[in-house]
Amino acid sequence: MKFAAEPERTGFFWTRIPNFTPPTRAGGIAACVEQEFAPPRAGNLKTLLNRFLETAISMTHAGAGVIRVTLPDEQTLQIISSIGLSGEQLEAERIAELVCEECGKDAFRRGLCSTNIEDCETRQGGETHRQFRSVISVPLESRNTPGALLGVFTLFFDTPQSSSGHATDTAVTFADLLGALIEHVRSNRETRRAELLMERQSIANEIHDSLAQTLNYARMNTALLTDAVRSNNAAMAAGYARDLDEALEISQKAVRALITDFRSEMDPAGLLHALQTLVERFRQQNDIVLDCAIRVADLDLPLEHEIQTYHIVHEALSNIAKHSNASHARLIVDHCAGYYVFTIEDNGAGSGELTPVEGHYGIIIMRERAQRIGGEIRAESAKGLGTSVQLLFPEPEANWRTMHD
Repeated sequence: MKFAAEPERTGFFWTRIPNFTPPTRAGGIAACVEQEFAPPRAGNLKTLLNRFLETAISMTHAGAGVIRVTLPDEQTLQIISSIGLSGEQLEAERIAELVCEECGKDAFRRGLCSTNIEDCETRQGGETHRQFRSVISVPLESRNTPGALLGVFTLFFDTPQSSSGHATDTAVTFADLLGALIEHVRSNRETRRAELLMERQSIANEIHDSLAQTLNYARMNTALLTDAVRSNNAAMAAGYARDLDEALEISQKAVRALITDFRSEMDPAGLLHALQTLVERFRQQNDIVLDCAIRVADLDLPLEHEIQTYHIVHEALSNIAKHSNASHARLIVDHCAGYYVFTIEDNGAGSGELTPVEGHYGIIIMRERAQRIGGEIRAESAKGLGTSVQLLFPEPEANWRTMHD
């Protein structure tokens, strides 16, 4: 498989890879080893898929196997589960397009692909070719949406395989089960996310009604304050002024809660889908070339994390559109050393500083949002070198569903 195509750059190339160092850690080899050998979170999709994959490899006598899922762009496949591949092999296979150069466009959408690696131009000469001789790839199709591709299930063998043999039949059976499992997990997440969004909307409506009553009370006190001032009744004027100040403070807190806690454009399909929609809207509305690299195959987070992350990315992209004078920007979603990392940067004019000015408090609000989910914002801006905003937060604890639901 060839790597996913990126938007046309018109001669522009990013000259550096975004840097990330985990908070209070030195990073490097120690952090990578810690991440690699950390126990998987019980009940998450990757754990469930690993169990099925291990059984499939055993029953077919395969040497290795991978399960790829389709990313929100519906053109790119990324590995979510793998067993038996070395680090170099895994890196070579990690991201692929749906287009198979050997079999033709949209080969995976057409069904089973069984081939000898030595005859497959896309794998010749690579690490996988040197260890294995054949592969069987089966599309993971949606039962609820005919024609929709959820991912691809691939097994690697050190012996030639027939497209009608026992291993192929078994792989097809497992592909059906894997597709059903992925769809079931996603459906449950979407249903629960929709329920939580409805709960938040209900609370927001209550706050809105309370805010309306408080503002009405403030208007009444304003009229009484005016009368007291006209009659030169200082004591009454002072009392009404205090009541008015309290009402305004309550209203301010309510408005802030509505904006930061309960205003939500979150898609019930999840954060990755919402970000993909945000990226497409940005591209339609601006002349800035926006690259998007999602390096996380499955993102399962508490709703609060998803909402705050979405609004931080939205704010950062809005700032690029309004203030950067950039020709290119990029959004990178990654997972590194136990942290989720969202990097938004541009090649614009930069400012040399990111201190807020009167009327523009975006960076402050972004930092407040990050703090709400235990994360932080790292922002850099240099004149002539653009601006970079990076959100990072630790992977939620294994029992976060119990704590948040």
